[in-house]
Amino acid sequence: MNDSLKVTGTYNFKHIRDGVVLDEWDVNNLVTSAGKALLASLAGDASAVPFTYLALGTSNTAPAIGQTTLVAEITDTGLARAAATVSRVTTTVTNDTLQLVYTWTASGTKTVEEVGVFNAASAGTMLSRALTTTRNFVNNDTFTVTYKVAFA
Repeated sequence: MNDSLKVTGTYNFKHIRDGVVLDEWDVNNLVTSAGKALLASLAGDASAVPFTYLALGTSNTAPAIGQTTLVAEITDTGLARAAATVSRVTTTVTNDTLQLVYTWTASGTKTVEEVGVFNAASAGTMLSRALTTTRNFVNNDTFTVTYKVAFA
């Protein structure tokens, strides 16, 4: 019997302005080396801190396996790192997928280029990073990110 575990993640993005969905799209992500190491720790270390935060940034630098932070994390305009709603959902077998969801409301103008998943309100370990493609937000735009990491 050959049984292997693969970790794959996908972001779903939804940009809304004045109640109208401007765009909705999906992006597969890069799971970082540090993220994989912490996932292994979470399996057997009761003191390990789980991934529960989503963050946005302004850099379009290509994702790399060794990255530990967003290149240019946003800390203002209502788009700062936030605690997500965390659940488990089913992809292949019951509860095999971690899901994080958060909706930001912009309080100014900002261009978003990158997104990441973290285990702390600041600093911490980054599980994944992806590029959103260039997205320009203005005051009162909402941006919903749903991240799913499947263990299959």
